[in-house]
Amino acid sequence: QVQLVESGGGSVQAGSSLRLSCAASGRTFSNYVMDWFRQAPGKEREFVAAITWGGSRTYYSDAVKGRFTISRDNAKSTAYLQMSSLRPEDTAVYYCAAKRTVVATTPSGMDYWGKGTLVTVSS
Repeated sequence: QVQLVESGGGSVQAGSSLRLSCAASGRTFSNYVMDWFRQAPGKEREFVAAITWGGSRTYYSDAVKGRFTISRDNAKSTAYLQMSSLRPEDTAVYYCAAKRTVVATTPSGMDYWGKGTLVTVSS
């Protein structure tokens, strides 16, 4: 089992930045691909970003490419999502998720989930 705990959410103005953290425990963190997803009210959960086991490759949705950066620190068992130039449409609950074997970008493909952290962006 892998336990994931997100933090760093909050309420900000459009154009601001936030950094989300995802602290992992329970298994060897570096064995897992880490993803961020988000879910806005009334919408399906959607892929945001992913990072491979050692951090050499990253993947982004078109909606956040160029504004968000995913990273990880395997020594701290923590993944991060640096969000810049935030927009009201980025308002959502942000979840981190882990996948052991391959890179996945769909919610059904992930093995473990955190409980989420709320990001609210006002105009």
